[in-house]
Amino acid sequence: LILCALPGLAFEVEEHVHFPAANQTAELRVISTADADLFAPFVAAFQALNPSVAIDYYAVSSSEIMVALQDEGEHFDLAISSAMDLQIKLANDGLAQTYRSGATGTLPDWARWRHRVFAFTQEPATMVLSRADFADIALPRTRQALITALRDNPDRFQGRIGTYDVRESGLGYLFATQDARASDGFWRLMEIFGGLDLRLYCCSGAMIEDVARGDLAVAYNVLGSYAEARGDLAGQIRILEPQDYTNMMLRSAVILKDTGEPDLAGAFVDHLLAAAWSAEGDPAYPFRRYPVRNGAESAPYRP
Repeated sequence: LILCALPGLAFEVEEHVHFPAANQTAELRVISTADADLFAPFVAAFQALNPSVAIDYYAVSSSEIMVALQDEGEHFDLAISSAMDLQIKLANDGLAQTYRSGATGTLPDWARWRHRVFAFTQEPATMVLSRADFADIALPRTRQALITALRDNPDRFQGRIGTYDVRESGLGYLFATQDARASDGFWRLMEIFGGLDLRLYCCSGAMIEDVARGDLAVAYNVLGSYAEARGDLAGQIRILEPQDYTNMMLRSAVILKDTGEPDLAGAFVDHLLAAAWSAEGDPAYPFRRYPVRNGAESAPYRP
């Protein structure tokens, strides 16, 4: 586990984990925004079917994926990211391979882009709240209700609200732009956040930890999948999907143009899509599932 830039790499690496294989005959290099510990059970499930394939896994921010692949020309086989717009940019800029298989053919049209970008999650942007701080006030189930709660209790929330730093997080930037398009009230919310000394974060995990510790009372636009995965913190946090509207993120995978293992990269994508979308699923799959049944062209989940 490496929590700093690796020697020889100009892009910033948050985690680097090598999953070895007995009698290794091949290796897949994966650059991803998903935390390594969240993805590790799925990697183990893939290796159980492909025991001679090692996985070299780099966890980075979505913006650092672009630095690594576009600016630095680093060589990876797969890019997995929560920033849908940046994945599509990789494809449109010619950095992703076209791939077709039985698994990709089962996807609804909205879950793939030009047979180059393949979605495998539907993850809501949520509000993560401190149970202690909302024990005696109504839970804010809409953004307007959150505005009211913050305005009526400024001392309680001063310096204790967090959200993404859009300068660092491609996902945070995407959520913020969608908020701005969806509601004029977003700017009123941002005004109140700013008046209460908003704290900025790179990623969901850090915000969730700070809410559980009591350093934050509210974390806004946190990935619900990360919060749900922290069952150990259920006594300290509440997870709310806003009832006025809920932004959804489709985490996606692309096979990169210069992969040296196109068949294995395709097999990894197929395994990922089968775990996410098939009726059978995979117990190692780390995200909430919305399987496509009978080839239905179902719309993305929206609570």
